[in-house]
Amino acid sequence: MRMESQLSSEQLNGGGKDKRALGVLCILLSAFFFSLMSVFVRLSGDLPTFQKALFRNAVAAVTAFCLLVRSRSFAIKKGCFLPLLARAVAGTVGIIGNFYAIDHMYVSDASLLNKLAPFFSVIFSFFILKEKANWKDWLLVFIAFFGALFVVKPSFDLSKSIPALVGVLGALGAGLAYTFVRYLGGKGERASIIVFYFSVFSTAAVLPMAIADFQPMTAAQVVFLLLAGLAASVAQFALTTAYSFAPAKEISVYDYSQVLFAAIWGVLFFSELPDWISFIGYAIIISAALVKYFLGKKK
Repeated sequence: MRMESQLSSEQLNGGGKDKRALGVLCILLSAFFFSLMSVFVRLSGDLPTFQKALFRNAVAAVTAFCLLVRSRSFAIKKGCFLPLLARAVAGTVGIIGNFYAIDHMYVSDASLLNKLAPFFSVIFSFFILKEKANWKDWLLVFIAFFGALFVVKPSFDLSKSIPALVGVLGALGAGLAYTFVRYLGGKGERASIIVFYFSVFSTAAVLPMAIADFQPMTAAQVVFLLLAGLAASVAQFALTTAYSFAPAKEISVYDYSQVLFAAIWGVLFFSELPDWISFIGYAIIISAALVKYFLGKKK
């Protein structure tokens, strides 16, 4: 009996390790496909940001709609309407800011700025979820912002500073959206519902601007935008699956691999080689994320 008990414990521990490994694999896949989304957005050419966002959101909306049709339920839980709306507004700001930065910056720089979102969520969680962050969390937030300055390189030349600042605004919107996703998850709301209503709202929100500033597209541009939407959808599902296998404190740090993927794509497809100042920013922000990860794991 004693040996059976030990064997059972070892099997359970092994199963836990297998789940963590699957979680790491899924989050790496998510980072990979989000980086591909950035590449496809850039390859679609000089099109208005709202037009690109429209395709990305519409594809995600159709994907989520198909899942809800299979479940035969579009109902939302009581008390979740306003948080869903807030998540949709914040997420829309996040997407537009990210796409604008992708179009006007190095892909790797835009991707890294978008990875400030988890640090913004620390701030918003304090006010919205009443989660108290300790001094270490706040210090890491400050360090991440300090690292972002090396990527943003603020100057009086607005043509260079504005895209980076819009990218930071996009990360802020994404961080706020993540906070409301956590709130909705605590209420037991389904992930497919959250994705569907956000995608529908964001599609409707950008549609008027996309129509007003619409530019004719070639067949190749349409294909690239559809691929961007498809890559984003796969990335979202992979991210959701990853967190079903393992807690965020164990696997979230691997999401920063998106920055490395984006840097590789930037060199291969766009001959973009970030300068040494940007590399300093990368090192600072990723180091802050790693410290945050290990502190969370220790806790």
